[in-house]
Amino acid sequence: MTCLLAVDVGNTNTVLGVFRGGDLFAHWRIETRASRTSDEYAVLVRSLLELEGFAWGSLDAGIISSVVPPAVFGIQRFFKQYLGAPAVVVGPGIKTGMPILYENPREVGADRIVNAVAAYEQFKAGCIVVDFGTATTWDVVTPRGEYLGGIIAPGVQISAEALYEHAAKLPRVELVRPAKVIGRNTVASMQAGLLYGYAGMVDALVARIRAEVDFPARCLATGGLAALIAKESAAIETTDELLTLKGLKILYDRNAGAHGAAAAPAAGA
Repeated sequence: MTCLLAVDVGNTNTVLGVFRGGDLFAHWRIETRASRTSDEYAVLVRSLLELEGFAWGSLDAGIISSVVPPAVFGIQRFFKQYLGAPAVVVGPGIKTGMPILYENPREVGADRIVNAVAAYEQFKAGCIVVDFGTATTWDVVTPRGEYLGGIIAPGVQISAEALYEHAAKLPRVELVRPAKVIGRNTVASMQAGLLYGYAGMVDALVARIRAEVDFPARCLATGGLAALIAKESAAIETTDELLTLKGLKILYDRNAGAHGAAAAPAAGA
């Protein structure tokens, strides 16, 4: 039985998951640091595995998606040095099973392709994936399983930090649901703007996407803040915070034995 370590490197956080056969055994979220070495990854991964009672020597396969190119070197070296084989990397030459209709397919972030593949595998229909990461993205997949394109906006956390950094009297706030839309203090007012504002933006953009395409599109949300914002959104039908890891498992299965591609999205099936 294959024991797969899937690694998704985002701008802010890196998510790791271990699949034992077809099941996700454990997953973790760590800070993304582009300068982290292969030895540091070895210490981190081994410690995380031991916390779950998982044997270090059981890992025998890996796959990486990354939107931070400098971070890939240390992870690739970790796989070669400590696991004895290179990992599959989501990039040119990898079989995605999904044609990319972007004008320049290389511009699409690897995580967006992985999410689109996972969502289409789940729905087998037209869909919209909203990912609440460092940026908030909307990715559209056709009923034929083609990546059509999408939308990119500043993430919720970026917006919160921008308010704190550029408005002298505004504090840092925790991203939680305020009691009312109309805030009666500064913190509650900022929380209402961030939470309800982003929920409203999601709904408006999903409505515009659905009006522009000629097919029904299910809406799925992922990312660390998906569950919080989805509760206030009329457009989001379901959430899956582990969508990217599931997509990496699908792509590994489609590319078992392929190694060493660069970290950029593939252009075709």
